[in-house]
Amino acid sequence: MHAFRTASVLALAALSLAACGTVKETVGTPKMSQMAYPAGLVPSQQLIVAQPTPQAASANSLWRAGARTFFHDQRARNVGDILTVAIEIDDSAQFQNSTSRSRANGVKAGVPHFFGLESSLGKILPAGFDPSQMVDASGSTTSDGKGSIARSEKVSLTIAAVVTGVLPNGNLVIQGRQEVRTNSELRELTVAGIVRPEDISAANTIKHTQIAEARISYGGRGDVSRVNKTPAGQAVLERFSPF
Repeated sequence: MHAFRTASVLALAALSLAACGTVKETVGTPKMSQMAYPAGLVPSQQLIVAQPTPQAASANSLWRAGARTFFHDQRARNVGDILTVAIEIDDSAQFQNSTSRSRANGVKAGVPHFFGLESSLGKILPAGFDPSQMVDASGSTTSDGKGSIARSEKVSLTIAAVVTGVLPNGNLVIQGRQEVRTNSELRELTVAGIVRPEDISAANTIKHTQIAEARISYGGRGDVSRVNKTPAGQAVLERFSPF
């Protein structure tokens, strides 16, 4: 019983803190999240190693001081590398469905002669009983439904993503997040998925159509988004209304 009370108090406290954060964001401006690597990149014990001082190149050398590599491929390939994802979505879809059903049925049954007992049944059953028309039933159902869907999406964005993992076959797991705040509206863009190193261009970019298991989210929160959103009470009624 004591454990249940403790859990209830903790739940109420968490709910109060969440509500307080929501009120602060409603009154003020939406807060941007802290800049950090994705969770897969953060080691349990992070070590900071001092960077060596770059050696100056001679006058006749092709090597540039401070360059990371000379002949090495600069495309992302290891955990922590960054690549650019070009998102160009221009999709449209249209569906139309129509369903119509109609059904009619009827049943008639009677026993004009039943071993001479049909007259006896008239004494037991209500007045006006006719043995030749004992059962007479009919029914009909009609259903007519129509529906149509027309969708059109167009998104043109570019985002930098980080390699968060390398699969055994060499494919890369990437994840990227971008936030831009304008006045009281915060725009959020996230992308995640799996890419092949061969699909990464020489400029270290990749198209969103070349990302397997792509998860792309574009939205925001703030004054405008809050006004456009359906009120919670109305959403619950529409979701669970039986009519």
